[in-house]
Amino acid sequence: LGKDIEVFFIENDKYFNRDGLYGTAKGDHADNLERFSFYAHQTLELIKTINFKPDIIHCHDWQSALIPVYLISIYKDDEFFIDSRTVFTIHNLAYQGVFDAKEFDKIGIDKKFFNINGLEFYDKINLLKGALEFSDYLTTVSQTYSEEIQTKEFGCGLEGVLYQRRDNLSGIINGLDYSIWDPQKDNLIFEKYDADNLSGKSANKEKLQKEVGLPPDKNTPLLGMTTRLAEQKGMELVAKIIDKLMKLKLQIIILGTGEERYHTLLGKIAKKFPNKMSLHLKFDEKLAHKIYASSDIFLMPSRYEPCGLGQMISLKYGTIPLVFKTGGLADTIEDFDEKAHSGNGFVFDKYEPEELLNTIKRAIATFGKNALWRPLVGRAFTYDFSWDESAKKYQKLYQKLLHS
Repeated sequence: LGKDIEVFFIENDKYFNRDGLYGTAKGDHADNLERFSFYAHQTLELIKTINFKPDIIHCHDWQSALIPVYLISIYKDDEFFIDSRTVFTIHNLAYQGVFDAKEFDKIGIDKKFFNINGLEFYDKINLLKGALEFSDYLTTVSQTYSEEIQTKEFGCGLEGVLYQRRDNLSGIINGLDYSIWDPQKDNLIFEKYDADNLSGKSANKEKLQKEVGLPPDKNTPLLGMTTRLAEQKGMELVAKIIDKLMKLKLQIIILGTGEERYHTLLGKIAKKFPNKMSLHLKFDEKLAHKIYASSDIFLMPSRYEPCGLGQMISLKYGTIPLVFKTGGLADTIEDFDEKAHSGNGFVFDKYEPEELLNTIKRAIATFGKNALWRPLVGRAFTYDFSWDESAKKYQKLYQKLLHS
């Protein structure tokens, strides 16, 4: 967080000293509305207690969504916050904080806010909707996603609200922390390397193949996935083509956990094709770094992806992303053009199994042509997705709000 930045924590063992931030494998915590109402209210009380008058209060996702709601309700006439503005960032619109209407009293505001222009959503409480209605400005984590969420396909029922707020809605891509994600500095990979030392990348590939039980072969493309094994992440497409993938000249290593059906399917494939697939159903930070460093192609066929970091990380490691054209993936990855020698990855724009399969075949074919592949890998290293540019955009937004 930099130097000389104070961080305050809000303590309540009854609400927060438990397993799971928002829930467990069995589902959400039953008292989440109470927990995060308390959190939002105490945040504003804390600000007053320490006498810190904020120019901007920047909130993220439904867990903090009541802060802008409280500012126009409980604190409406409080002189302390008279000059404060609110920015609310949507990281994933699918998660909204929806609760039974019977619980409304737990929020601690007038019932008049439970209406179509407030927190009411199909006869339920929707905390995210409250923030969308009452924040001064809305952002999300890529420009394309900010446009997608105004449509029925990606709006998750809130597209109408977002369309109405479109003049106060924009997308700013998330940045990467290159002190963590950089093959020249990464202590979690086998060998450090850079664009001028691709032998180091080859060494990482060979050592990972040996470590996970895949036959070492520099001429066989290694596809990597570090992902949540869920439908949103494109796993249903992968599932539908997995048998065909196993007939191609490739190896694939998958790291992640998620839906049981994908655990079962991929487990069977890995057992049947041990020389082609290596499956790791767990969270393993060290292995994730090794996969980014060792893979030739990074597979990220998400159905929707508000921002995505995997595609940006993979570029830094000279690993070529293969993505569906959506959200932050569309904003950061340009399809490789063999004739123009442009682009930094492989992109498919129809969300269909055969489109994914054909794009993988195209990537494999390009991998086999060294005169095309080496410049593509070299170009990957040139992209900069650090926080510098994104921070400038946030700063510009804050200044605009302060002078409005």
